[in-house]
Amino acid sequence: MNDTELVTDKAIQNAAEEAAWPSQQWWKAYGDPQLDAWIEQAMVDSPSLAQARARVRQAQAMAGIAEAMEEPQINLDVQLQRKRWPDDFFYGPSTLNRNTTWNNLSNLQFSYDLDLWGRLRNNQERALDLARIVATEERAAELELASNIVRTYIQLALHYEELAIVEASLKQREELLHLAERNLRMGLGTHLEVTEAEAPIPNVHRQLDIVHEDIALACNQLAALAGKGPGEGARLKRPKLSLHAEPALPSSLPLELLGRRPDVVASRWQVAAEARGIEVAKAEFYPNVNLLASVGSMAVEGGMLHFLQYANLVTTFGSAISLPVYDGGRRRGNLSATTAGYDIAVEQYNQTLVMALKNISDLLIRMHSLHEQGEFIKHGLETAERRYELAQNAYERGLVDYRRVLEAQTELFKQQRLREQVHASQLSTQAGLWVALGGGVLDAENNPADEKLKARDVTLRNFFD
Repeated sequence: MNDTELVTDKAIQNAAEEAAWPSQQWWKAYGDPQLDAWIEQAMVDSPSLAQARARVRQAQAMAGIAEAMEEPQINLDVQLQRKRWPDDFFYGPSTLNRNTTWNNLSNLQFSYDLDLWGRLRNNQERALDLARIVATEERAAELELASNIVRTYIQLALHYEELAIVEASLKQREELLHLAERNLRMGLGTHLEVTEAEAPIPNVHRQLDIVHEDIALACNQLAALAGKGPGEGARLKRPKLSLHAEPALPSSLPLELLGRRPDVVASRWQVAAEARGIEVAKAEFYPNVNLLASVGSMAVEGGMLHFLQYANLVTTFGSAISLPVYDGGRRRGNLSATTAGYDIAVEQYNQTLVMALKNISDLLIRMHSLHEQGEFIKHGLETAERRYELAQNAYERGLVDYRRVLEAQTELFKQQRLREQVHASQLSTQAGLWVALGGGVLDAENNPADEKLKARDVTLRNFFD
């Protein structure tokens, strides 16, 4: 499939192209020292990241094993035995019959696989590619952890804003109750007005308790993400997030847009690994040639160390050839399975590209929508503030009853909440866009070269020339 089959939509084409690629610590754009410190600590203490790092060490060790197979192999065997020799026809007449002697030997063996068909070399490159996949997945785990912390932290900030709104609502409803009680004492009101002013207050207290619960749950979530106990999360202060920059994309659009996403890079390394696997499977059809040599000694008489004398020295040198003749189709089946694995990796890579472009386009569309919503809410909030101010002044002068004030107040708090929700959504969407662009954890050099992706005539979408 050609690059033109993945033409980007207007959301990507029209995005501003003046920004740099996200930095590795992209969350610092929010300007909150508490958030910065929390993520840095999470990168150290998170159990999920510790697991990812352990998997990297494991993959590196496996790559080291594959590399070691290309080197000469040297083994030393030494046997020290006391042996009683029997008197039977197998040995025949001998001075050893019915005697007990030292039966010792040593053997220093050398072997080297010439690897004429590249089986070991390709297997070692495949192991390295798999190690790179795991290392890329570690970067993806770091990116996901930072993203989850930022999103939860934004929700914590939203809950604090909602808390301030609910507290202001409670304060103003209590003031309305105080005015109703004052009017009753002055003979200007009724008990019904006092009761109706008092009725909403318990529900506001309930909303206040819900917001406090949301704050506590968000703190617990942040503590868990950082690998800490709930007590640490309770120490978090009110967030101080700020982000005023307009959403923008790097100028290298669209071909390099996806080249720094860990999932895309990992998919390319998977294709490279499967390509090497095909070469390993092909090499199984050819003879395997090894060089062999050994130096040793042996003795069945004399003292314990008599076998080490020069007269008992034994040397060998030669080669060994292993030629596959008939295996019932095992090698051919293995090659077919490996080739199918390569095809799967190619299509997974293509699918990753499609979904990555969709993800970025979705985020840009949402950013534009949230910007438009913010303008509408700004206008609605200004109107609600004027309405509430007019209703409150009219109520204090006795021109309207308290219901008009409550209606205006309810609309005002609704608009304030909408404003904070849209702002939190903008912050979360911007974080999602940075993550979709790779979060700065990888650069273009982390991608495998194009020639490493080709094992046979299979078409790949190439975005990185």
